[in-house]
Amino acid sequence: MDVGFLEGFKIGFGLLWAILMSEPLITLGGFFILGLAIAIPIVMDIRREQKLKESGIREIDQMSGRGFEEYLRVLLKKLGFRVKVTPSSGDYGADLVLTTNDQRIIVQAKRYKKNVGIKAVQEIASAKNHYSADECWVITNSFFTEPAKRLASSNHVRLVDREELIDWILTLKKKTAEVSRVNKETKNF
Repeated sequence: MDVGFLEGFKIGFGLLWAILMSEPLITLGGFFILGLAIAIPIVMDIRREQKLKESGIREIDQMSGRGFEEYLRVLLKKLGFRVKVTPSSGDYGADLVLTTNDQRIIVQAKRYKKNVGIKAVQEIASAKNHYSADECWVITNSFFTEPAKRLASSNHVRLVDREELIDWILTLKKKTAEVSRVNKETKNF
């Protein structure tokens, strides 16, 4: 018996349909799992995209290096630090000096398109004694290379990457919105 392509397709489809309809609960379960497997990554992408838009990180990605330092000055001040921007030249490897009541932290700010390497970690680690700092950080709108992470670990340098920076921004926006809401509510009293 010689079966053409169309006839073979009809037979195959009919067989598949018969199998699917013989156990409808298994079929529905399979479709449900398949639907979840498709929907979950889509929802995660939408959520990630929403987070990026809310944070304004894309605008940060377009800033100059000095603009990024100024942005961090404002952000870190709102997060509770006293912040000083160092001169653009002769800064000995630190772009910002943060102080709290009991700590002095120096920061190297890197607004990069690529991952930040070990040079930034070396610069901030070597500036620690010059500034009599308790801690040193490198903050970027990007990520860090593995060698930079290893060097930072061995030199006690805190690395703040894109994800943590976005979290800081969103946390601050949430707090600001809550304060604004409370102020409106107390005005209406």
